[in-house]
Amino acid sequence: FSFKGARGEPVYAHVVKPAGFEPGKKYPLAFLIHGGPQSTFSNRWSYRWNPQVYAGHGYVAVMVDFHGSTGYGQAFTDSIRGDWGGKPFEDLQKGLAAAVAKYNFIDDTRVAALGASYGGFMINWIAGNWPDRFRCLVNHDGNLDERFAYFDTEELWFPEWEHGGPPWENPAGYTKHNPIDHVKKWKTPMLVIHGGKDYRVVDTQGIATFTALQRRGIPSRFLYFPDENHWVLKVQNSVQWHDQVLSWIDQWTAPKGR
Repeated sequence: FSFKGARGEPVYAHVVKPAGFEPGKKYPLAFLIHGGPQSTFSNRWSYRWNPQVYAGHGYVAVMVDFHGSTGYGQAFTDSIRGDWGGKPFEDLQKGLAAAVAKYNFIDDTRVAALGASYGGFMINWIAGNWPDRFRCLVNHDGNLDERFAYFDTEELWFPEWEHGGPPWENPAGYTKHNPIDHVKKWKTPMLVIHGGKDYRVVDTQGIATFTALQRRGIPSRFLYFPDENHWVLKVQNSVQWHDQVLSWIDQWTAPKGR
């Protein structure tokens, strides 16, 4: 489906119905947020962030190709440079509203948001800037502090391109949309996942996120894979990852009284 997103421009999204779909029945929603941010949700198979996993577990899966996504022209992709928490965030808000309005089988009171890498950054941004919308959040390998993340990543070109240079030359580029500055507003339960060999988003970012959640008294859990990098590649680790993620969103999106 499509909708008018940031700047009034068309934005596209995917919806996957749950297995055994029954018309007239309401289903919880798994709202998946891709990484990159220069990436896309496409019609391909993967056992990482596969919407069929959530559909098979009884969820509607919705995936928005927000500004910054590839496949819609270079200008659309480049439009979020220096605007990580701006146009993509607006697209996610408008995309969720559009999905709920269009598909009456979505139970909009039982929604979980999940993301990795840039999607994990966005989960932390959502926690402080959209704190009342989701029952729970899942953050895999996401930055909490964009400024410090510059100093511990192995990919220096990337933050310099995205944020307009190194932080000592353009500090505003790192503070404009920095999740760490909004922790005081956090309230949504969150599962935090990180790999010990992740050198793109170093594991201290996940540990710091979990520390903030715990000190704020927010229900939270930390799942740590000491032998994984920015992805979960080993079969048994992937099984555990999915078991933990599905268990977490089940816990918070269950019908009232269950």
